[in-house]
Amino acid sequence: MAHRTSEDPALSPVTHLSAVDYPAWRENVVKAAEDGGAPAEVINLLKSLPRGKYETKEEAIRDLSEASRRSAMGNHPPDDEGVNRDRRNLGKDAVEHAPAGKVRHP
Repeated sequence: MAHRTSEDPALSPVTHLSAVDYPAWRENVVKAAEDGGAPAEVINLLKSLPRGKYETKEEAIRDLSEASRRSAMGNHPPDDEGVNRDRRNLGKDAVEHAPAGKVRHP
């Protein structure tokens, strides 16, 4: 017999956005996630939402993708050639921007 396993809803930032009364300040969204038992990764993602205030849950959901992208890029300094690599194209950048004759693999 197969057993179903499902993801813990606390791991989803959208779950915590649903627990907020809108309009809401970013700090209120973060507080609701903390009170709801969100893990540190979710709390940090919500802290990096770009706007200070959200009129609707839908606005916050749209901005989650931007916050996720910025979170994934991290605050890494430029590499030895002074290039800040965009993590979405890491393999492509490593090959196309490699010095002549020195193709690097990610």
